[in-house]
Amino acid sequence: MISSVAFRQMKEEDLNKIMVIEKNSFATPWTYDAFFNELYSNQFAHYVVAEVEDEIIGYCGLWVIIDEGHITNIAILPEYRGKGLGEQLLRAVMETAKGLGAETLTLEVRVSNNVAKGLYRKLGFQDGGIRKSYYTDNFEDALVMWVNMK
Repeated sequence: MISSVAFRQMKEEDLNKIMVIEKNSFATPWTYDAFFNELYSNQFAHYVVAEVEDEIIGYCGLWVIIDEGHITNIAILPEYRGKGLGEQLLRAVMETAKGLGAETLTLEVRVSNNVAKGLYRKLGFQDGGIRKSYYTDNFEDALVMWVNMK
């Protein structure tokens, strides 16, 4: 049983652990350099890590440009999935986005990822459109989802 989860900003020293999560979560994982550049070169980027007992078990990326937020990626270690931690993490990031002035939030999700789509819908996201052949590993379509946070 998980007693509590803490959320904080991602730091450079987190990146090796983030790479483990990334490689366990995505067919085409982001690189260490991509995350490094997000932390240091993207003025719009905000990354949140989820910790259980001082272990990073997940993270979520957010860009906020003026009043629009965009979830870049979200992942939880496989052994921690199905315990509501992804929902807690996404709720924390949505609050971060609101605090940064975002009025709407968007994301892309694989059309086949019913678990993720269910979570996003639970948190108020609605279907927006389809990005054809969005994912480069298998050219699967992405469903664009959005939520109005006003």
